[in-house]
Amino acid sequence: MTQGWRYMLDTNIASEMIRHPNGVVAERLLDIESECCISALVASELRYGAEKRGSVRLSGLVAALLHRLSVVPYEDSSAVHYADIRTDLTAKGTPIGPVDLFIAAHARSLDLTLVTNNVREFSRVDGLKVENWLHEEPAP
Repeated sequence: MTQGWRYMLDTNIASEMIRHPNGVVAERLLDIESECCISALVASELRYGAEKRGSVRLSGLVAALLHRLSVVPYEDSSAVHYADIRTDLTAKGTPIGPVDLFIAAHARSLDLTLVTNNVREFSRVDGLKVENWLHEEPAP
């Protein structure tokens, strides 16, 4: 783990923060913001979503969130985890979405807990710690 981070936010959690800036996720983040980061892959998805909608307002909200949190680049150590995870899930016949696979590898390579509203899919990844701040109490 680097930079004191404990959590990596998935796209759906970051989107929740943008949609509900005073919601449960944003409230949780107030106490532990320095322990949270976003993958460059999630940043890409957020920027794409705003661009696709053609919303200047949404683009501004995305930019503000990405300025607020550390955006972590995807590095070769994550690629090693990607290969391992993809091989394992393919062998089991339980693949996950392509971008989710990269995000899982990124979080696992940094030994971070992935905060997501898609626990069902990410729980298939061995060794990946997962929390859902929308529907369960976060671990202390």
